[in-house]
Amino acid sequence: MQFILTALTFVVPFVLVLGLVVTIHELGHFLAAKSFGVAIDRFSIGFGKAIASWTDKSGVEWRVGWIPLGGYVRFSGDENASSVPDRENLENLRREIEAEEGHDAVRRYFHFKPLWQRAIVVAAGPLANFALAIVLFAALLLAFGQYVLPPKIASVQPGSPAARAGFMAGDLVLKAEGRSIKGFDELAQLVQVRANVPTDFVVERAGRQIEIVATPEWVVRSDKVAGQRRQGMLGLAPAQSKADYVHLTYNPIQALAGGTERTWRTLETTVYYLGRMVTGQVAADQLSGPLGIARTSGKVVQAGAAGAPDVGSMILGGGVNLLQLAAFISVSIGFMNLLPIPVLDGGHLLFYAYEAVARRPVAAKVQAAGYRVGLALLLGLMLFATWNDLQQLRVFKILGGVFS
Repeated sequence: MQFILTALTFVVPFVLVLGLVVTIHELGHFLAAKSFGVAIDRFSIGFGKAIASWTDKSGVEWRVGWIPLGGYVRFSGDENASSVPDRENLENLRREIEAEEGHDAVRRYFHFKPLWQRAIVVAAGPLANFALAIVLFAALLLAFGQYVLPPKIASVQPGSPAARAGFMAGDLVLKAEGRSIKGFDELAQLVQVRANVPTDFVVERAGRQIEIVATPEWVVRSDKVAGQRRQGMLGLAPAQSKADYVHLTYNPIQALAGGTERTWRTLETTVYYLGRMVTGQVAADQLSGPLGIARTSGKVVQAGAAGAPDVGSMILGGGVNLLQLAAFISVSIGFMNLLPIPVLDGGHLLFYAYEAVARRPVAAKVQAAGYRVGLALLLGLMLFATWNDLQQLRVFKILGGVFS
């Protein structure tokens, strides 16, 4: 029974978070396609055999697959979920449609829509993810405000990078890498992804602004949510008293602006960190897959519910944390889908860019080959990320102990 409860603690939040993010992503594609009059056969959340399905009055099949790791919108004329034309020669496809459905029917098929419309439909998925993140962040700011710990340094760890750079207790950090710093959490997040990178800071000390250059160093930290992670550290400590926190409240316009800013900074951090990973500056063992997301989903719910006086407060605390996680994941999925890898939305946009320049679409054989390569890359990446997740969960260590 305990095993079942533990599994549900992680599985249910994972399915809720990923389901929300994927649904909004696919709705972006779906609504954009509908606005251009594209014929749609299927809207699916999840892959594989359908758990549930129904068909609406317009003929669209809505379904939920049993593998909750993505989704797709299938346009009429698609051979598969990656929107590969089902004929190499589009003119042959055009003639078949005209013969079977009439001349006007061609205009309803995605592959015969103007290039700019197809590009908008493809880009609408990632853009919907960014919009979801903005809405979630803004809603949380509007509903609960934000408790901010001012970025004032209470102490500097002796011998740390901060001490060597000249930070002193009492310094108020104003900027880091040209970015205004409003809270200590924001400062910590920036430092965590900049290990071994000289970073410019502006601090206020005794009424004067002083510029400091410090280089965070790698440390291994462990917490209840993320587990063990390698991250950057300066050696700065904030004040620990609750009285030092400032509660900020937001009106709707301020909340929307705050949600947009937080989404942009999350995207900026994601791009920067991934860039360091690709160039070998950061170990790829920090990359997480579905198991890691499931673990984090359960942990953030537990953290939000911890210490709650009643069931209602537990649900509220866990739900708020889960919505924040959904916003972060939505930004990541939006960005990842824009990468120029066939199968992903960015791969489609890459092909459309070629079509715009060459005045003709990429050959069907080239597209098909590209999708196979892209699929292999994604599967390899997922396997690697899953390996990292298993390492984080210490599965191999446990198995080694069992069979030793």
